[in-house]
Amino acid sequence: MKIVFFGSPEAALPSLERLLAAGHGIELVITQPDKPAGRGKAPTPPPVKEMALRLGIPLLQPERIRQDERVLKTLEKIAPDIIVVVAYGQIIPSAIIDLPRHRSVNVHFSLLPKYRGAAPVQWAILSGEKKTGVTVFELNEKMDEGDILSQLETDIGPRETARELEERLSGLGAGLLIDTLEKIDRLPHIRQDQAQATLAPRLHKGQGKIDWRKDAVSIDRMVRAFSPWPGAFTSFRGQRIIIHGGSPLTVPAPPLDPGRVVEVRREGPVVCCGGDSAYLIERLQRENRKEMAAADFLHGTRIEKGDCLG
Repeated sequence: MKIVFFGSPEAALPSLERLLAAGHGIELVITQPDKPAGRGKAPTPPPVKEMALRLGIPLLQPERIRQDERVLKTLEKIAPDIIVVVAYGQIIPSAIIDLPRHRSVNVHFSLLPKYRGAAPVQWAILSGEKKTGVTVFELNEKMDEGDILSQLETDIGPRETARELEERLSGLGAGLLIDTLEKIDRLPHIRQDQAQATLAPRLHKGQGKIDWRKDAVSIDRMVRAFSPWPGAFTSFRGQRIIIHGGSPLTVPAPPLDPGRVVEVRREGPVVCCGGDSAYLIERLQRENRKEMAAADFLHGTRIEKGDCLG
């Protein structure tokens, strides 16, 4: 097939790679503009742009795709058989969606209609889901509401972080995409049940603040869901501490208030939480420093029972 590919982050790369490996022609890649990153705020290209440049695939980076007439004109010249979208990051107008011979398709990292939106992987973990999956569906101008063409379900690992789960789903989604395109003319179109729909809105940095009054299982989900971004964080002696990993524990009779250190183990500090529970911090990071094992943190920082976090 003659394909135009829309995508931006690393999670879109497996689909682009599999399309090329399957012999499809990628006539054009459309991705987000470069964005400032790092301490120097230098313009940083999205991973999909880097791959397109490396492979010599033509590229466009519209600031606002709805307002950029050159995109539609370029697509009209290409006359693609289909448009494939994987984590692009902008709402695509109907003039583009409806242009190809086959209606444009999107690879979404949830079992639609659950978790429509920009952060389906994170919200599935936050909500305590045991299963998730990937969906290939036909695009329309609404948020992830088009007809479903194919789905694949998978378990969420009990210790799996958002980074790890998204990486795994991106591979599963790439395979499902190839299978879907092979059967595109024969697949039934399944309308989504609007009554079952849930939302997965974009995360913001402030959501990562840990409330130690919550039970340890909920805090653990937050740590896993917010890894690597925005990061679940607390404070200790005026320093912001990002927590990257740990284990929820049961404490039959919590001896201290939530946020207080119950004990200090070799692996790290144990913090009292709500609901007769505690949380063992195993990996953490001082702001603007590298991630480290909590055991190494303890070698340079004295923490005692009764110390307060948050």
